[in-house]
Amino acid sequence: VQLQASGGGLVQPGDSLRLTCATSGINTSIYPMGWFRQAPGKDREFVATVTWKGGGTYYADSVKGRFTITRDNTKGTIYLQMSSLKPEDTAVYYCAAGPRYGTGPQLRGGAADFWGKGTQVTVSS
Repeated sequence: VQLQASGGGLVQPGDSLRLTCATSGINTSIYPMGWFRQAPGKDREFVATVTWKGGGTYYADSVKGRFTITRDNTKGTIYLQMSSLKPEDTAVYYCAAGPRYGTGPQLRGGAADFWGKGTQVTVSS
């Protein structure tokens, strides 16, 4: 099983980025999936999750209204569209999947089965 996040980069405040998490070896349609991030010197925090059925999304208060998580189970891929980026969004962003047939709260609590390698997002003027 592999999860690979991509799409990060250096942008200015107010810019947008779209992160992609491509998977292999996993049937993503039975896992809640989500994005987490870790800034330097801080703990990893939840950003957004989407249920395995795709109907439910949940966001951290800090990104609500600016970020949108979507999934395409036919491609085994999830996305994070980030808009109105702020310097405090600077972090390494990770995608995660699980637990199998699990719930968003379980994933947000850190109960992922699989984690991907991160992609760096830097917001700076």
